Amino acid sequence: MKEQPIGIFDSGVGGLTVAHAIKQILPGESLVYFGDTAHLPYGDKSAESIKYYSRKITEFLLNHNSKVILVACNSASASAFDSLKLEYCDKVIMMDVINPVVNYLGTRNFRKIGVIGTKRTIMSGTYDEKLMEKSPQTEVISMATPLLVPMIEEGFIFDDISNAIIRTYLSNEIFSGIEALVLACTHYPIIKNQISKFFNFNVEVIDSARTVSLILREALEKNNLLNDSGKVIDRFFISDYTSYFEKIARMFFEGEINLMKADIWN
Repeated sequence: MKEQPIGIFDSGVGGLTVAHAIKQILPGESLVYFGDTAHLPYGDKSAESIKYYSRKITEFLLNHNSKVILVACNSASASAFDSLKLEYCDKVIMMDVINPVVNYLGTRNFRKIGVIGTKRTIMSGTYDEKLMEKSPQTEVISMATPLLVPMIEEGFIFDDISNAIIRTYLSNEIFSGIEALVLACTHYPIIKNQISKFFNFNVEVIDSARTVSLILREALEKNNLLNDSGKVIDRFFISDYTSYFEKIARMFFEGEINLMKADIWN
């Protein structure tokens, strides 16, 4: 069990931010990653479609002997995690990217928090509901920012186009006075510095990657599942090849990566 990999999935490159954070905190762990590039972005899909994709990918990761399955996608975490956990909790440790962030925010005393994410994540109301439970005194302002994922997936980052889109969204007056901004999509940490810069680094910009990685380490320690064999094999699967996915993966993981296409839909 200890040598079995950690399974991670997302709609595209976004989950690589989480995978990268895991490798920094748990360098001795093997990863098997699935990016559903054939169906991205999940943010404009129905909840039923996301549940179907998520279940198929979970089965794929189980077939690759994953000891943990991390839903590294906010849209899938919001729409599918509860049903996945109910179905698979007796087979594997299931984790999402929303609950760890909400639990962290519950330890702070922010008066006003902004949340940006895909249409599916924001429409689900998951962050609003969970944050109200954890911190009822905090005002939560949520807004869908649907152009950010395709912008990132198409490689428009650190340029005038991305800065203009970011500025258009974040200059909305509803974000006036926020003390923290939750990046409720695992794609968004790729542009985290640009977002922080927009707020002159005066707003705490929160992404799930490091928070989730620390919770994952605790879970592995608790269940005596830390890999101490010294054998590490990372594998990356995509449902449709995109050159940008490979570019971002190599940026995060430096050098050669084992990238394979897996058509699990036929």
